[in-house]
Parts: sequence; structure tokens; C-alpha cells
Amino acid sequence: MRRAAGYVFVAAFLGGAALLFPQGAAYAASCCGGGSASALVMPKISSAMLDVSLDYEKYNGYWNKDGKHFPDPPGSDLKQYRLNIGYAYRLADNWQISAILPLVFNENKYSGASSSTRGVGDATINLWYEAFDKIMCVWKVNSWKDLIPAVYFGGSLVVPTGISPYDDAGSSFDITGRGFYRLDATMLLDKTIYPWNTSLLMSYGTHLERPINREYGTYVQPYHKKLGDRFLWTASFGYTAFLESMNTITFTGTYSDLRENEGTINGQNDPTTGMEKRSVSATAAWSSMERDWVLKLTLSHALAWSGMGSNFPTTDVVTMGVSHVFR
Repeated sequence: MRRAAGYVFVAAFLGGAALLFPQGAAYAASCCGGGSASALVMPKISSAMLDVSLDYEKYNGYWNKDGKHFPDPPGSDLKQYRLNIGYAYRLADNWQISAILPLVFNENKYSGASSSTRGVGDATINLWYEAFDKIMCVWKVNSWKDLIPAVYFGGSLVVPTGISPYDDAGSSFDITGRGFYRLDATMLLDKTIYPWNTSLLMSYGTHLERPINREYGTYVQPYHKKLGDRFLWTASFGYTAFLESMNTITFTGTYSDLRENEGTINGQNDPTTGMEKRSVSATAAWSSMERDWVLKLTLSHALAWSGMGSNFPTTDVVTMGVSHVFR
């Protein structure tokens, strides 16, 4: 019962930190620059990129294991702030590597208990291969080749640098990470035919099993735990408006679907784990004429209806960010 209760609290208060990457708003540019990509991917003609963003996540109820939605108890006020710092570097013509580290700030009031904690979240390291040799954005379709999208294949490693329930955490309010390594394989399709753009991101991840001998600072009988495999897909569609200065503003709408299977404890199925979450978001991104600066604002909303998620909180997220590309 202790483990089941612990997971419920983790699910209720950790949602944003657990799902921050690769899901989320546009962190960077497409292959031709701008603000339409769905992951930390830098433009084809760049050598490096720095990305900084700030998330404000507000919790608004939760889905139970059966997918029914419930509000939080009266008087609850659950918030999380994240400062995300990302850097990408070009290793070769078609290869780039990136790393993202969030700093997490929790401000929670729940069932009469209040807390304010902060700490580093789980870090992510990404390696991307660009399966194309030139910029794939076009102004006009003259042949079928102009319809070919930019295709990226990526691998990522989530490193449990945050505070998890299996560290010296006083309660679930102190959590800033999930406590597990995770390997993800990702494919990103991105296509721009000005002024329109669209992208599709699909990612499959598997967690590595780990030994556990304490929960929230209390030592317990040792056991092995593994979270379930997860699948994420994100589809977006956008429009780019050109200003007189040749700066641009790109408006993008996105739909995301995340599913994580049930995990195991000592090789046996753990029915308290597993989750689903579906959300929509809207992004406005301003880009300079040289496409070296991008300012972004994203509003993300979990579809807080029964059947649109399970075993997870529903949240609204506001993200503000800036990217700078180095040629």
C-alpha cells in the first residue's frame, strides 16, 4: 500500500517534470530556421544553439486509473515552475547533439499541507541524425521532390539528476525527477511550404530497471522496479507571417498523445503504474530576419475530460523561451 500511495502522489505532483522532454512547445527552429519544430533541433546551417525557457505549470485535477477525471480537493493550489537550459552543437554535417537541464521550483498547497521546494530536474541528452543534405523548406511546389520532408532520427537518454521518491525526499512535494534512466528512439518529420508548416514527432522509450531500498527517506526491504515503456506522438500545423522587416511570426497548433505501460516490481506487474495523457497547445514564435533569434510563447492544455488520460494530473502550462543560433 505504501508503494501504491507513493506513486499516486508522484503522479499528482510530478507531471510536468516527468513529461517535459521531448514533449512540449517549440523549443527551437525547423531545418530552415524559425519556430516550428517540436524538439530541441537547430537549423541545418547552424553550428550551435542556446535555448532558455521558463515554464509555469498549474495543476487542475487528475485522471484516476480508470480514466475518470476528478478535481483536486477544495483549497488546493498546485504549481510548478521550470527554468530549462538547453544547448545544441553540430558534430558533423548531418549530426547534432544537445543537452537539456531543468531547474524545478514546486509551490504546493494540498489538503491543508503547504510546501515550497526547489532542485534540479532530470537531464536529457539527445543525438540527432539529419537524413537530408540541404534545407527542405520551399516556396513553391514544382515537383514531387518539393514535398519531401526533413527527416530526423534521434536517440536520447534521460538521466535521473532530479530528486525522486527513492532519494532522501521528505515527501512527494519535494520531487523534481522520476529516479529512472530512460532511453528513447525518436523520429521527427518536418516540412515547410511557405507560409505553411507541419511536423510529426514519434518517440518510443524504455526505462531501465533499478534497485530501490528507500522511499521518501525511509529505508525499506530492497526490491527492483522498472517503469513501463512509453510511446509519444505529437502532430503540429502552423502558419508563418512575414513582417515588413522580413522578421517572421509563426503560429502553430499541436496535439500530443502520451501513453506509458504499467511497470514491474521484482519482475511482477505493478498495477499502480502506467499512465496516459492527451493535450493540445498553441505557440506563437517571433524570428529575426537572419533566423538567429527566436522568441516563443506557448499555451498547453491537458484535455480534462474523462477518457482523455489515466493515472495522471491534468495541467495547464505557459512557456516563454528564447533561442539563439550560432552560425
